[in-house]
Amino acid sequence: MFDKILIANRGEIACRVIKTARKMGIETVAIYSDADRQALHVQLADEAVHVGPAPANQSYIVIDNVMAAIKSSGAQAVHPGYGFLSENAKFAEALEAAGVAFVGPPKGAIEAMGDKITSKKIAQEAGVSTVPGYMGLIADADEAVKISNEIGYPVMIKASAGGGGKGMRIAWNDEEAREGFQSSKNEAANSFGDDRIFIEKFVTQPRHIEIQVLCDAHGNGVYLGERECSIQRRNQKVVEEAPSPFLDEETRRAMGEQSVALAKAVGYASAGTVEFIVDGNKNFYFLEMNTRLQVEHPVTELITGVDLVEQMIRVAAGKELSITQDDVKLTGWAIENRLYAEDPYRNFLPSIGRLTRYRPPAETAAYTPGVAPGDAGDVVVRNDTGVYEGGEISMYYDPMIAKLCTWAPTREAAIEAMRVALDSFEVEGIGHNLPFLSAVMDHPKFVSGDMTTAFIAEEYPEGFDGVNLPESDLRRIAASCAAMHRVAEIRRTQVSGRMDNHERRVGNNWVVAIGDHSYALRISADPEGATVRFEDKSEIRVSSDWTPGDSLAHVLTDGAPLVLKVDKITQGFRVRSRGADLKVHVRRPRQAELAALMPEKLPPDTSKMLLCPMPGLVVKINVEVGQEVQEGQALCTIEAMKMENILRAEKKSVVSKINAGAGDSLAVDDVIIEFE
Repeated sequence: MFDKILIANRGEIACRVIKTARKMGIETVAIYSDADRQALHVQLADEAVHVGPAPANQSYIVIDNVMAAIKSSGAQAVHPGYGFLSENAKFAEALEAAGVAFVGPPKGAIEAMGDKITSKKIAQEAGVSTVPGYMGLIADADEAVKISNEIGYPVMIKASAGGGGKGMRIAWNDEEAREGFQSSKNEAANSFGDDRIFIEKFVTQPRHIEIQVLCDAHGNGVYLGERECSIQRRNQKVVEEAPSPFLDEETRRAMGEQSVALAKAVGYASAGTVEFIVDGNKNFYFLEMNTRLQVEHPVTELITGVDLVEQMIRVAAGKELSITQDDVKLTGWAIENRLYAEDPYRNFLPSIGRLTRYRPPAETAAYTPGVAPGDAGDVVVRNDTGVYEGGEISMYYDPMIAKLCTWAPTREAAIEAMRVALDSFEVEGIGHNLPFLSAVMDHPKFVSGDMTTAFIAEEYPEGFDGVNLPESDLRRIAASCAAMHRVAEIRRTQVSGRMDNHERRVGNNWVVAIGDHSYALRISADPEGATVRFEDKSEIRVSSDWTPGDSLAHVLTDGAPLVLKVDKITQGFRVRSRGADLKVHVRRPRQAELAALMPEKLPPDTSKMLLCPMPGLVVKINVEVGQEVQEGQALCTIEAMKMENILRAEKKSVVSKINAGAGDSLAVDDVIIEFE
């Protein structure tokens, strides 16, 4: 077995590999760029080596820099994680030449399966059903439009070396095919150093289901069940679960056996994933094989008890698999939510900055990768992350902050555990998608398991603008906030140094305002909690150990748990729960009467301005001063978090002023263009 492993990656996956290596008694070496000097993976590793400037194409994906770090550290093996150099055959070749083990598949398997065009040809030759498409390389945008018309719209434009949603576009017409080809090509070059593009038919209403395979160099291979990855946004997975609520045992076995056969056909040895699209009749079609560890691997670990990183390291060291297909048992259900640094209220645009608060829910104390499901109790909470409170989310890398996972004996219990975990996750300082994830966990389609890859596009066609909680939840929150406000008021009466004859009394009657709702309440308190009585004579029993200043309130309302993120505002609280962000005002009856007479403050008018929706770099300005623009016309392109974002005109207008140019770095709400 190896004594020292270098992790050629950063962020949460580097931290994840370090945990298993430490469990195995193996020393670890981290690499870092200028932007990552204080990163968590650098702090966790036994040693760390600098590999270059902040941009990944000048540090993490420069093979010579990584090879120099391997040589200076004396590492015997390299785990590439996912992304960066994980599917780079030249990197695997360089390691082989240097006598360093690659914790991944052989170079030939990477070349055969890692390239999406080649892998599809091999799959076709092996008799695997594939999606119709053009497998050759595409020279320019004109050829892309021609091919798209031959295949028939809609089409998917994809980077051959792509992954993680980078370099992917859906085109529904010639104009989108032309724009998508160039953007995909640019993103592919920036992210992977390979700008080859291919086009395939975009199958509408599919499910995205993938099979985890594990093979060794001795001809053994197993599949570890499937992962349901249908909830995606911009072709990037957001929510994953294992097993799939859609598959039956017969389909699972067919997909698994086909996946292992495909892996063996290319001499695969390591962990890998075979991806399929599955239609409503459970017909499945090969998409691609990812010759690396997947982002969503924790859900497979949770339902099987197999530590995939450990198995990868063992295989790389020449060991045989310690399990057979008969040993693989799927137990319980696991859900993974990806927490991204993006603002769901701004159409999920990237958000960067410092994490002024980062408090994930407590992980199950007994849980470590490889623990059999259920050994740690009825519910398992796992949070894979690469950040910490006070750390910075950089514009140079992927916006993922953490992967929050829950396991429980049933799907319903796993979803409920995830709801509580999301409500307990505190993140401040940047925009993040916690509210959206909470909304998905409560969505009827997700709860029923009846979803496709079009889920987000269909259910949130105008983007995400928050959650409207049902009346029953609002009443629970109103009762909780009234009880909490009363506790805070009592605290204020206990301040020392009061003037004589100025005693402050806390009443029992309150009016709670939440949005358009107003509740007149009366509180009767006792040592165990409080009974809140509404005007309609209904009552809610509230108990909690919350004290003023706590940012998280764990409340029981009529015995049912309720988790609230709490911030103090004038005469009440800002409360976040189940995806809703609410201002809850708790006032005395007379205060409520006066507050109702106050005029509403209106936001400033920015209707004649194009504001930068996220921190980023201006790639291109498409218009000139004096030019008339039409609704939907491309105005400029902003690059952020390795993704290009085209900003379009919302209505017909004339450009009066341009305040930025190509190469400029902009902050959120900087004015890019002004209109007449």
